[in-house]
Amino acid sequence: MTTTVRPKGATLWGLVLTLLLGSLTLVGCSSGGGVTTVTPHDWLTAAAKPGVVVVDVRTPAEYAAGHVQGAVNLDVQAADFTTKMNQLDKTATYAIYCHSGNRSAAATTAMGKAGFSHVYNLKGGIADLQSAGAPIVAS
Repeated sequence: MTTTVRPKGATLWGLVLTLLLGSLTLVGCSSGGGVTTVTPHDWLTAAAKPGVVVVDVRTPAEYAAGHVQGAVNLDVQAADFTTKMNQLDKTATYAIYCHSGNRSAAATTAMGKAGFSHVYNLKGGIADLQSAGAPIVAS
């Protein structure tokens, strides 16, 4: 029979390594700063909380054709996007969406780099929100 002798603290180091790897996995879900990418269901839950600002980062024409009820339009492709973004309260909570997830990812990355602390980025687009039960209205 062979007996393995482990140095004292080996179990502790294994635990520390496990916790570090778990933390890295969780960080992978974040885009930096205070940005978290979430499913349509989780996005709707976050957006329904009092004080959360819902932002549609599509073009004004796309917004007019149909947007989440109560959303404000801030076109990420507009020349003045950064100026308008920097006028927002960086401590407020924002729920961001677009058509497919590409523009919201760009917008939330910019927001994270600018120091916004509570931003939810939708994984997917407005059709995914509509399928999850979001009220869509046209202007």
